[in-house]
Amino acid sequence: MSRAESCDVLVIGLGPAGSRAAWAAARAGLSVVGLDRRRRPGVPVQCAEFVPAMLDRELDGLDAVTRQRIERMITMVDGEAPHPTEDFRGRMLDRGAFDRQLAEAAVAAGADCRFASHVCELGADGTVTLAEGGEIRARVLIGADGPRSAVGRALGRINTEIVETRQISVPLLRPHDATDIFLSAEIVGGYAWLFPRGDIANVGLGVLPAQRHRLKPLLEDLHDRLAREGRVGRGILAHTGGAIPVGGMLDPAGRLGGTDVLLTGDAAGLSNPVTGAGINAAVLSGTLAGEAAAARLGGDADALRDYADELDALFGTSIRRALARRRAILECYEGGDVPGPAALRAGWIAWPEYWSADMAGGDTTKELETVR
Repeated sequence: MSRAESCDVLVIGLGPAGSRAAWAAARAGLSVVGLDRRRRPGVPVQCAEFVPAMLDRELDGLDAVTRQRIERMITMVDGEAPHPTEDFRGRMLDRGAFDRQLAEAAVAAGADCRFASHVCELGADGTVTLAEGGEIRARVLIGADGPRSAVGRALGRINTEIVETRQISVPLLRPHDATDIFLSAEIVGGYAWLFPRGDIANVGLGVLPAQRHRLKPLLEDLHDRLAREGRVGRGILAHTGGAIPVGGMLDPAGRLGGTDVLLTGDAAGLSNPVTGAGINAAVLSGTLAGEAAAARLGGDADALRDYADELDALFGTSIRRALARRRAILECYEGGDVPGPAALRAGWIAWPEYWSADMAGGDTTKELETVR
């Protein structure tokens, strides 16, 4: 690689957001380079692997990377009977295959996608220096590099509120068509889950970073409970974990020197602060980021701000509502109390209390589809 490589668009991070951004920009005829430090797309998996049914509207070929269809959600609050939410449809993905599919589509559109490529420095003018040697200068830089985005940090846009997660994959002993959610005051700042993938279940939970030391014992307790109920086996097939941004949207557009910059996916804080759901937002925002880059380079001076406005129109109301619900629960702990069942119900999407208009306005039907 030359010492001063240049391109129209440089995408850092090739998860769903980055691959879709690279695809959209390349499809518009731009020269696009995509970088990812991982050796292979989607590996290691750091995801519960559920996506909402509405993603079918955005992507073709999902059947090829689907492990199982989901029909319902069942929510369990401490001391209460399970609460079913019918017609809560979606898919459990093979996340590695899903990410690979999106990266291959970007390459087919003309993007130069490079894995095992490490960014070691991001200059004040937007120049990217690679650990393997060389620099890349782009007219538009797209940060799709996750909740602790280096691109976002360079802009001063930082996800300051994070949930830490831990997940195991275990044998699923009987068929199940629902995502199971476990709400408990012991799980501070998050919740636990069982998501079925055919004959395997992803079992995990997320908590505030200050509670990270409790991840292992809480997960062990949940695994033991599910095993005693005869739902899952005691063997552990895989471990994973990661960080989810839960502090709300960041301003996704800016400049570094003469380089226009866009943030997308988790780098833009688009994960839902209550559910942690982020794949759908990553796909949508990544596509929009690639299109905005093409519009900007085509002479549209308002393209970056239009991108920010479009993200707010798509996700702003539901994210602000979720953030308000999340903070209401956290205030219980800050006041020296713990949230009871009523507070936990009000803080989760399965109950009408969550969707009431006391904390945020907007079309709740549209919001529910966005969360799903």
